[in-house]
Amino acid sequence: MAIIEKLHILRFRNLDNQYLEPNTNINLFIGGNGQGKTNLIEAVYYLGHNRSFKSKNIKDVVPFEKEFLQIDAVVDDVRVLLKKSKNKNTILFNQQKVSSNSRLTHLMPIQIISPDRGFVVGGPPKLKRSYLDWGVFHVNPSILKTYKSYNKALKNVNTLLTNNNTKQLDYWLAQIATLSVEISSARADYIQKLKKTLKKPPFGPLKELIKKNNKFDFLLQSGWTKDTNHIDQESIYKYLIKNRGSFARIKHLNYGPHKATIDYYLNNQNEQHLSRGEQKKLSIFYWIMQVLMLVELNIKPIVLIDDISSELDQENLKIVLQEALALNSQLLITAIEGKNTDNFGPFLDKFRQLNLSK
Repeated sequence: MAIIEKLHILRFRNLDNQYLEPNTNINLFIGGNGQGKTNLIEAVYYLGHNRSFKSKNIKDVVPFEKEFLQIDAVVDDVRVLLKKSKNKNTILFNQQKVSSNSRLTHLMPIQIISPDRGFVVGGPPKLKRSYLDWGVFHVNPSILKTYKSYNKALKNVNTLLTNNNTKQLDYWLAQIATLSVEISSARADYIQKLKKTLKKPPFGPLKELIKKNNKFDFLLQSGWTKDTNHIDQESIYKYLIKNRGSFARIKHLNYGPHKATIDYYLNNQNEQHLSRGEQKKLSIFYWIMQVLMLVELNIKPIVLIDDISSELDQENLKIVLQEALALNSQLLITAIEGKNTDNFGPFLDKFRQLNLSK
């Protein structure tokens, strides 16, 4: 179970030398706009991923006139330090250097719900793959090696296609076929686990987020053509060899797991036909469902929920807060002061009880 015991944000955006000892369960930050609530959420996310969910440019997160950012924490008795500048990246676990970002992600499984990150339902395929592969990795960490090997093979294939070099192309296409099956199988297996979780009783209250008949479904689109069996290596390889000419003309491989996505449905209606409000609420539903599934597997993520009161009306906000209390994970939640914050009353009472029982 991932728990941040202590958090020190030395330098990150407008946060300077901020020290926190979060509660093991619920942490609520209420304030006005521009006070650094989202920056706090982003800093915790950054520590767990070595990247931001808002910007790819390190200059955006390093404080003005400073040369580096630094965040450190104690997580499950491990002292974690991340110090990063334009030219240098340092990760330490108990003062020992760590070379892989995956070590951070494994130690700090972080699920984030934020309008700044976007919503998976109605969102771009890249965000949907991120949602899916985050869960796949935490259920099956060994799959990371397969992802890395696939990305290497894809890069080599695209380089060969760009340079009109076909000498080694068949070899790398065979690698693509093999690795693609491993990735697609892991994703399909994870989707089935999510669907089993969807049918379990804890989703009774949460289903009230979406009215109507509450019939949910989601399907994995593998990234291959419909007539290609995405879990059969021979089928994929035959397709790749047959279409080498078209790939050479466009200079890249435009099919495969790197093009996969998820299609969401509500009462047999595709996500693209849902209102923006329904897409937001359904996204929150699936994010929480993913956390619940991992909790059942004793993988308890740290959950970050940013600006929740601006995304939900009073009734739906109460439902989400009730479910949040039942997650049995560490939560950091921000809300704008005066915006549906009256609904936090019972939530704050529970928070006080948790503190008193320690």
